Amino acid sequence: MSSALRSLTTDGRLLFATRFVRLFAYGALSVVLVLYLVTLGLSETDAGLLLTATLVGDALLSLYITTQADRVGRRRMLIVGASLMAAAGIAFATTRQMWLLVAAGTMGVISPSGQEVGPFLSIEQAALSQVVADRDRTHVFAWYTLGGSIATALGALAAGFLTASLQTNAWATVDSYRAVVVMYAGLGAVLCLLFSRASAAVEAPRSARSEQPSSLVARFAGLHRSQAVVLRLSGLFALDSFGGGFVVQSFAAYWFYLRFGVDAKTLGALFFAANVFAGLSALAASRLAARIGLVNTMVATHLPSNVLLMLIPLMPTLPLATLLLLLRFSISQMDVPTRQSYTMAVVAPEERAAASGITGVARTAGAALSPLFAGLLFSHPSLISVPFFIAGTLKITYDLLLFRAFRALKPPEESAITGR
Repeated sequence: MSSALRSLTTDGRLLFATRFVRLFAYGALSVVLVLYLVTLGLSETDAGLLLTATLVGDALLSLYITTQADRVGRRRMLIVGASLMAAAGIAFATTRQMWLLVAAGTMGVISPSGQEVGPFLSIEQAALSQVVADRDRTHVFAWYTLGGSIATALGALAAGFLTASLQTNAWATVDSYRAVVVMYAGLGAVLCLLFSRASAAVEAPRSARSEQPSSLVARFAGLHRSQAVVLRLSGLFALDSFGGGFVVQSFAAYWFYLRFGVDAKTLGALFFAANVFAGLSALAASRLAARIGLVNTMVATHLPSNVLLMLIPLMPTLPLATLLLLLRFSISQMDVPTRQSYTMAVVAPEERAAASGITGVARTAGAALSPLFAGLLFSHPSLISVPFFIAGTLKITYDLLLFRAFRALKPPEESAITGR
């Protein structure tokens, strides 16, 4: 794996850096976002509605940016996305009016989950895929996932300690949370600067940009040969994310606060550890995939993680709930680099940004609706654990359907081994 990293170009290392900065911001915001919104005076139902609006906006924004990136310019679209991230952070920090927050969340880039939203991941994956060999792709994506998970963990830890420190120094609770939101906006500005330093090597091949697909759908979506497989993957990924949206990190942190009275500092430390475990699991995923294949790895690691998810709210004490959360995170993200690598492998090279964008938008769209329902459930004290059960059931269904639909479609490196 280290040899794959050493072979990365300057642009490849830059994309790792932008991933780290972005996920640090997402991780920090996710720990305090719902707490911040509730402290501003929003109800849990309003907070869920707002998170749904932000994810819907992110989905529509990403759909446009990623499907046009190969033709319009990847660097240009990444800078646009980073600018919208900074603008959304500024808006959230300067208003408490619900309609303004909804507008900012819909038109900007806000991550309530600590995970990727917006157009960044899709475009970066396409760029990375064209500068690494097929045999190294999953390994590079594993390190890419690890870097993001560590960044999310550090962001969560930093947010927890920052808010605790500010409150110790007589800052109002809401102002301590607002400081994290301001930091989020500032890191969006840093991303603008980093993306502007990328070279022309990150852009799609000229032949791909000049090719004009025949149908209207193909021209809009940026797909031609890969339409069928992308649509099937998108439907399944949307189901998985719809389930996961019931327990996005912001609501999971809020659940620990409601159930066990955990403060922001402790929540930051808890999700720091959880995301470190998740990142380390990505390295194990690439090794496992080399043995049993990408699809098998995705399913074999995702299924038990969802069983653990459903067990968390059944735990009677904070230590037991924490243990299961950490166990779940230690395997829950093993499907991420394998899923990303598989998507890039089974579509046409010139359609990778669009394919990654559309499947990513499907995931965002799937996750967009569930926080609304989760907010409604959290507004009733007796129902705050129900989202965990809904999420686990839906995600297990996704695992079974994915295995049935794609176990026979092998990526090039596996086809070469099996002789297919």
